[in-house]
Amino acid sequence: MSDEEHQFESKADAGASKTYPQQAGTIRKGGHVLIKTRPCKVVEVSTSKTGKHGHAKCHFVAIDIFNGKKLEDIVPSSHNCDVPHVTRTDYQLIDISEDGYVSLLTENGSTKDDLKLPTDETILAQLKDGFADGKDLVVSVMASMGEEQICAVKEISGGAK
Repeated sequence: MSDEEHQFESKADAGASKTYPQQAGTIRKGGHVLIKTRPCKVVEVSTSKTGKHGHAKCHFVAIDIFNGKKLEDIVPSSHNCDVPHVTRTDYQLIDISEDGYVSLLTENGSTKDDLKLPTDETILAQLKDGFADGKDLVVSVMASMGEEQICAVKEISGGAK
């Protein structure tokens, strides 16, 4: 018997809760898929016929949901693909700080202050102009794979949502 103590520490995050498996042949246009560890929205799917050596293949063309880059992947249609959990949440805008962060009001009344201003010029202009004009704004935040980003801005008209 050994007197040594063994401690096991997890050095890597498996990311199991960030994705779920789905058969490649069942993923459709408009759905989401993980390509090169990036969450993407599928814009085109084509399936090849089964060849001499087996499987039909699915060719995915997808756009990264955070940076807009086009990515492609080819997967046998009977194999599983990782599909990211993508959520979209609306928050009311409270403030924009000088250092490029936004302060948002959550549904339970607390504040969320860890989001940067969006990099998309159109959304950024809409956000800054609306805030400068004193309008009540709601921002939609897309979250997936541990990343969050403002993806849309809309004005609350007449105080009703």
